[in-house]
Amino acid sequence: MSTTFTLDTSTSRANPTPAPMKRLTVPAIQRRKFEGKTQQPLVMLTAYTARQAQLLDPHCDMLLVGDSLGQVIYGLPSTLPVTLDMMIAHGAAVVRGSYHSVVLVDMPFGSYEASPQQAFASASRVMAETGCAGVKLEGGVAMAETIAFLSQRGIPVMAHIGLTPQAVNALGGYGARGKSQEEHAKIISDARAVAQAGAFSMVIEGVMEDIAIAVTDSVDVPVIGIGASAHCDGQVLVAEDMLGMFERVPRFVKRYENIAETIEKAAARYADDVRNRHFPTEDQVYRPKK
Repeated sequence: MSTTFTLDTSTSRANPTPAPMKRLTVPAIQRRKFEGKTQQPLVMLTAYTARQAQLLDPHCDMLLVGDSLGQVIYGLPSTLPVTLDMMIAHGAAVVRGSYHSVVLVDMPFGSYEASPQQAFASASRVMAETGCAGVKLEGGVAMAETIAFLSQRGIPVMAHIGLTPQAVNALGGYGARGKSQEEHAKIISDARAVAQAGAFSMVIEGVMEDIAIAVTDSVDVPVIGIGASAHCDGQVLVAEDMLGMFERVPRFVKRYENIAETIEKAAARYADDVRNRHFPTEDQVYRPKK
């Protein structure tokens, strides 16, 4: 038995309750790719809160506490200002709100690039303070030594290659990568390097489709696409993009709902009721029993 946290939606309070150990594991994710192929693609979405995790968890194999929370939750212009403390706080909430998915937490900019030792100090803190199953970090060949260092010390690592948002200033923007032969070759080399270093899986983001196909076919670990190809071993999206929380979304996003419109309409109805004294009614106030 393990202890998880169930959010009582009637009170919005998280209560610890014993639950059978049902959570997927990193080795189980790895085994989904057998002899170079994944029969059923892996499903991954971002999650940043306990309640969001509860709703997404039954449908996902992995939940990513992405540093995209900087933009999605905090309104920051990029992921660069995100801190380790922010990632840990949201990572712990997502672990508490889930029981099935493998929860992975992004390593924020500046928390791992200096050395393998710095990366281990940051990653071990993330693992200890959140209870997550592993971490994700950006970079290919340059991060191979760090990935090996972490993997050999019991920290599962998901790599991230292709368009790497933390390097947006060096890349010159968020455009698709791999349009030149040199960049094509670099991404393939990055994929092979992180796989050989011990990454249990990798995200490939914002690349020309032929590169995503080539990467998926050339490594033995699951390749999760975002703006890549349906040929990948799985897919990930920022949940808020998929749900339609923002007016503008990247080309590679498919909207499955328009939650922003639903929220706006509900807020407008609430405001109208308050201004016209139609809320609260006797159903929402406390009165002595007769």
